[in-house]
Amino acid sequence: MKTLFVALVLVLSQMIAVGQDQQEYYQLKKYTINSEYQEKIVDDFLEKAYLPALHRLGIENIGVFKPVENKSDSLTHIYVLIPFSTLDQYAELDSKLASDAKFQKDGSGYLELPNENPAYERMESTLLIAFEDMPQMRKPDFATERKSRVYELRSYESATEKLGENKVDMFNAGGEITLFENLGFNAVFYGKVISGSSMPNLMYMTTFSDKESRDAHWKQFVESPVWIKMKSLPKYDIGNVSHIDIHFLYPTEYSDY
Repeated sequence: MKTLFVALVLVLSQMIAVGQDQQEYYQLKKYTINSEYQEKIVDDFLEKAYLPALHRLGIENIGVFKPVENKSDSLTHIYVLIPFSTLDQYAELDSKLASDAKFQKDGSGYLELPNENPAYERMESTLLIAFEDMPQMRKPDFATERKSRVYELRSYESATEKLGENKVDMFNAGGEITLFENLGFNAVFYGKVISGSSMPNLMYMTTFSDKESRDAHWKQFVESPVWIKMKSLPKYDIGNVSHIDIHFLYPTEYSDY
Protein backbone atom coordinates (compact mmCIF):
# COMPACT_ATOMS: atom_id res chain seq x y z
CA MET A 1 0.00 0.00 0.00
CA LYS A 2 2.85 2.33 0.93
CA THR A 3 4.57 1.58 -2.40
CA LEU A 4 1.39 2.45 -4.31
CA PHE A 5 1.06 5.73 -2.40
CA VAL A 6 4.67 6.69 -3.19
CA ALA A 7 4.10 5.85 -6.88
CA LEU A 8 1.00 8.05 -7.00
CA VAL A 9 2.87 10.94 -5.39
CA LEU A 10 5.62 10.62 -8.00
CA VAL A 11 3.12 10.59 -10.87
CA LEU A 12 1.32 13.67 -9.50
CA SER A 13 4.65 15.46 -9.04
CA GLN A 14 5.58 14.73 -12.64
CA MET A 15 2.19 15.96 -13.86
CA ILE A 16 2.58 19.20 -11.92
CA ALA A 17 6.10 19.68 -13.30
CA VAL A 18 4.87 19.14 -16.86
CA GLY A 19 2.06 21.65 -16.30
CA GLN A 20 4.51 24.24 -15.03
CA ASP A 21 6.73 23.76 -18.07
CA GLN A 22 3.92 23.86 -20.65
CA GLN A 23 4.18 26.92 -22.86
CA GLU A 24 1.12 29.13 -22.77
CA TYR A 25 -0.42 31.02 -25.67
CA TYR A 26 -1.32 34.70 -25.51
CA GLN A 27 -3.81 36.76 -27.43
CA LEU A 28 -3.10 40.48 -27.45
CA LYS A 29 -6.14 42.46 -28.61
CA LYS A 30 -5.80 46.16 -29.43
CA TYR A 31 -8.86 48.36 -29.76
CA THR A 32 -8.41 51.66 -31.60
CA ILE A 33 -10.94 54.22 -30.38
CA ASN A 34 -11.53 57.85 -31.31
CA SER A 35 -13.85 59.28 -28.66
CA GLU A 36 -14.73 59.18 -24.97
CA TYR A 37 -18.01 57.55 -26.00
CA GLN A 38 -16.22 54.62 -27.65
CA GLU A 39 -13.83 54.33 -24.72
CA LYS A 40 -16.71 54.05 -22.26
CA ILE A 41 -18.53 51.47 -24.40
CA VAL A 42 -15.42 49.26 -24.64
CA ASP A 43 -14.54 49.73 -20.95
CA ASP A 44 -18.05 48.79 -19.84
CA PHE A 45 -18.06 45.74 -22.10
CA LEU A 46 -14.69 44.50 -20.91
CA GLU A 47 -15.35 45.13 -17.23
CA LYS A 48 -18.96 43.95 -16.95
CA ALA A 49 -19.22 41.25 -19.64
CA TYR A 50 -15.99 40.07 -21.25
CA LEU A 51 -13.66 39.56 -18.28
CA PRO A 52 -16.39 38.00 -16.09
CA ALA A 53 -17.25 35.57 -18.92
CA LEU A 54 -13.61 34.58 -19.35
CA HIS A 55 -13.32 34.08 -15.59
CA ARG A 56 -16.32 31.74 -15.71
CA LEU A 57 -14.42 29.72 -18.31
CA GLY A 58 -11.45 29.43 -15.95
CA ILE A 59 -9.27 32.00 -17.71
CA GLU A 60 -7.50 34.19 -15.16
CA ASN A 61 -4.84 36.92 -15.09
CA ILE A 62 -6.35 38.94 -17.93
CA GLY A 63 -4.63 42.27 -18.37
CA VAL A 64 -6.36 45.41 -19.66
CA PHE A 65 -4.12 48.40 -20.33
CA LYS A 66 -4.24 51.94 -21.66
CA PRO A 67 -1.37 54.07 -22.96
CA VAL A 68 0.30 56.67 -20.83
CA GLU A 69 -1.30 59.92 -22.04
CA ASN A 70 -0.18 61.16 -25.45
CA LYS A 71 -1.73 64.52 -26.29
CA SER A 72 -0.32 64.54 -29.83
CA ASP A 73 -2.51 61.61 -30.93
CA SER A 74 -6.28 62.02 -31.29
CA LEU A 75 -6.72 58.23 -31.29
CA THR A 76 -6.15 56.05 -28.27
CA HIS A 77 -5.98 52.32 -27.66
CA ILE A 78 -7.10 49.71 -25.18
CA TYR A 79 -4.99 46.55 -24.95
CA VAL A 80 -6.31 43.23 -23.66
CA LEU A 81 -3.87 40.42 -22.85
CA ILE A 82 -5.40 36.95 -22.47
CA PRO A 83 -3.46 33.78 -21.52
CA PHE A 84 -4.52 30.37 -22.85
CA SER A 85 -3.19 27.04 -21.68
CA THR A 86 -3.74 25.43 -25.11
CA LEU A 87 -4.55 26.43 -28.68
CA ASP A 88 -7.85 24.55 -28.37
CA GLN A 89 -8.86 26.82 -25.49
CA TYR A 90 -8.15 29.83 -27.69
CA ALA A 91 -9.95 28.37 -30.73
CA GLU A 92 -13.06 27.45 -28.74
CA LEU A 93 -13.45 30.81 -26.99
CA ASP A 94 -15.78 32.54 -29.45
CA SER A 95 -18.19 29.61 -29.67
CA LYS A 96 -18.34 29.35 -25.88
CA LEU A 97 -19.04 33.05 -25.55
CA ALA A 98 -21.74 32.80 -28.21
CA SER A 99 -23.56 30.21 -26.10
CA ASP A 100 -23.12 32.13 -22.82
CA ALA A 101 -26.52 33.79 -22.23
CA LYS A 102 -25.22 35.96 -19.40
CA PHE A 103 -22.37 37.26 -21.54
CA GLN A 104 -24.75 38.04 -24.40
CA LYS A 105 -27.05 39.93 -22.04
CA ASP A 106 -24.34 41.77 -20.09
CA GLY A 107 -22.50 42.71 -23.27
CA SER A 108 -25.52 43.68 -25.38
CA GLY A 109 -24.72 47.40 -25.22
CA TYR A 110 -21.52 46.63 -27.13
CA LEU A 111 -22.41 43.52 -29.11
CA GLU A 112 -25.55 44.93 -30.69
CA LEU A 113 -24.35 48.35 -31.80
CA PRO A 114 -25.28 49.21 -35.40
CA ASN A 115 -22.91 49.76 -38.32
CA GLU A 116 -23.19 53.54 -38.13
CA ASN A 117 -22.36 53.67 -34.41
CA PRO A 118 -19.50 51.21 -33.72
CA ALA A 119 -17.78 50.74 -30.37
CA TYR A 120 -14.31 51.15 -31.91
CA GLU A 121 -12.56 52.08 -35.13
CA ARG A 122 -10.66 48.80 -35.54
CA MET A 123 -9.58 45.84 -33.46
CA GLU A 124 -6.30 43.98 -34.04
CA SER A 125 -5.41 40.57 -32.65
CA THR A 126 -1.96 39.05 -32.22
CA LEU A 127 -1.36 35.44 -31.18
CA LEU A 128 1.85 34.46 -29.40
CA ILE A 129 3.48 31.39 -27.88
CA ALA A 130 5.45 31.83 -24.67
CA PHE A 131 9.22 31.48 -24.68
CA GLU A 132 10.71 28.26 -23.32
CA ASP A 133 12.62 30.05 -20.55
CA MET A 134 9.41 31.68 -19.25
CA PRO A 135 6.63 29.35 -20.35
CA GLN A 136 3.89 30.86 -18.21
CA MET A 137 2.71 34.37 -17.45
CA ARG A 138 3.54 36.02 -14.15
CA LYS A 139 1.20 38.46 -12.45
CA PRO A 140 3.08 41.47 -11.02
CA ASP A 141 2.23 42.88 -7.61
CA PHE A 142 2.72 46.58 -6.89
CA ALA A 143 1.50 48.79 -4.06
CA THR A 144 1.69 51.96 -6.15
CA GLU A 145 -1.34 53.61 -7.75
CA ARG A 146 -2.27 51.95 -11.04
CA LYS A 147 -1.92 55.10 -13.12
CA SER A 148 1.65 55.64 -11.89
CA ARG A 149 2.79 52.13 -12.85
CA VAL A 150 4.63 51.47 -16.10
CA TYR A 151 3.91 48.33 -18.10
CA GLU A 152 6.34 48.42 -21.00
CA LEU A 153 5.21 46.44 -24.03
CA ARG A 154 7.96 45.91 -26.61
CA SER A 155 7.79 44.43 -30.10
CA TYR A 156 11.00 43.41 -31.88
CA GLU A 157 10.67 42.84 -35.60
CA SER A 158 13.30 41.00 -37.66
CA ALA A 159 14.07 41.19 -41.36
CA THR A 160 13.80 37.41 -41.90
CA GLU A 161 12.45 34.36 -40.11
CA LYS A 162 15.98 33.08 -39.43
CA LEU A 163 17.02 36.36 -37.82
CA GLY A 164 13.82 36.32 -35.78
CA GLU A 165 14.63 32.85 -34.47
CA ASN A 166 18.13 34.09 -33.63
CA LYS A 167 16.68 36.87 -31.46
CA VAL A 168 14.34 34.40 -29.73
CA ASP A 169 17.37 32.19 -29.04
CA MET A 170 19.18 35.22 -27.60
CA PHE A 171 16.39 35.61 -25.04
CA ASN A 172 16.38 31.91 -24.13
CA ALA A 173 19.71 30.12 -24.55
CA GLY A 174 21.61 33.42 -24.83
CA GLY A 175 20.53 34.50 -21.34
CA GLU A 176 18.62 37.72 -22.02
CA ILE A 177 15.61 36.56 -19.98
CA THR A 178 17.95 35.56 -17.14
CA LEU A 179 19.53 39.01 -17.18
CA PHE A 180 16.12 40.71 -17.04
CA GLU A 181 15.21 38.41 -14.15
CA ASN A 182 18.42 39.14 -12.24
CA LEU A 183 17.89 42.88 -12.63
CA GLY A 184 14.28 42.71 -11.37
CA PHE A 185 12.38 43.72 -14.49
CA ASN A 186 9.18 41.91 -13.34
CA ALA A 187 8.32 40.47 -16.75
CA VAL A 188 4.71 39.48 -17.39
CA PHE A 189 5.47 37.43 -20.51
CA TYR A 190 7.86 36.84 -23.39
CA GLY A 191 6.32 35.49 -26.59
CA LYS A 192 7.00 34.74 -30.21
CA VAL A 193 4.29 36.02 -32.56
CA ILE A 194 2.77 33.11 -34.50
CA SER A 195 0.01 35.18 -36.10
CA GLY A 196 -0.02 38.94 -36.46
CA SER A 197 0.39 41.93 -38.73
CA SER A 198 4.16 42.55 -38.32
CA MET A 199 5.92 39.22 -38.63
CA PRO A 200 8.45 37.92 -37.92
CA ASN A 201 8.56 39.43 -34.46
CA LEU A 202 8.53 38.77 -30.76
CA MET A 203 6.87 40.71 -27.97
CA TYR A 204 7.39 41.01 -24.25
CA MET A 205 6.15 43.05 -21.31
CA THR A 206 8.15 44.21 -18.31
CA THR A 207 6.66 46.12 -15.38
CA PHE A 208 7.77 48.81 -12.97
CA SER A 209 6.27 50.61 -9.98
CA ASP A 210 6.75 54.00 -11.69
CA LYS A 211 8.63 55.84 -14.45
CA GLU A 212 11.69 56.49 -12.28
CA SER A 213 12.03 52.78 -11.52
CA ARG A 214 11.67 51.96 -15.22
CA ASP A 215 14.44 54.35 -16.23
CA ALA A 216 16.77 53.12 -13.48
CA HIS A 217 16.26 49.47 -14.46
CA TRP A 218 16.99 50.12 -18.14
CA LYS A 219 20.12 52.09 -17.24
CA GLN A 220 21.33 49.05 -15.31
CA PHE A 221 20.54 46.82 -18.26
CA VAL A 222 22.35 48.78 -20.98
CA GLU A 223 25.39 49.25 -18.73
CA SER A 224 25.48 45.61 -17.61
CA PRO A 225 28.72 43.80 -18.53
CA VAL A 226 26.59 40.71 -19.19
CA TRP A 227 24.53 42.57 -21.83
CA ILE A 228 27.57 44.24 -23.38
CA LYS A 229 29.25 40.85 -23.78
CA MET A 230 26.07 39.10 -24.97
CA LYS A 231 25.21 41.55 -27.73
CA SER A 232 28.77 41.47 -29.09
CA LEU A 233 28.90 37.68 -29.45
CA PRO A 234 29.35 36.77 -33.14
CA LYS A 235 26.32 34.49 -32.90
CA TYR A 236 24.02 37.42 -32.03
CA ASP A 237 25.84 40.43 -33.49
CA ILE A 238 24.21 39.93 -36.88
CA GLY A 239 21.45 42.54 -36.93
CA ASN A 240 18.69 40.26 -35.64
CA VAL A 241 16.31 43.18 -34.89
CA SER A 242 15.23 45.53 -37.68
CA HIS A 243 12.52 47.57 -35.90
CA ILE A 244 11.40 48.15 -32.31
CA ASP A 245 8.05 49.46 -31.06
CA ILE A 246 7.76 50.51 -27.42
CA HIS A 247 4.43 51.20 -25.70
CA PHE A 248 4.15 52.59 -22.16
CA LEU A 249 0.93 51.37 -20.58
CA TYR A 250 -0.85 51.32 -17.24
CA PRO A 251 -3.47 48.81 -16.00
CA THR A 252 -7.13 49.82 -15.80
CA GLU A 253 -8.94 49.60 -12.47
CA TYR A 254 -10.75 46.45 -13.60
CA SER A 255 -7.69 44.71 -15.01
CA ASP A 256 -6.70 41.50 -13.23
CA TYR A 257 -3.32 43.14 -12.64
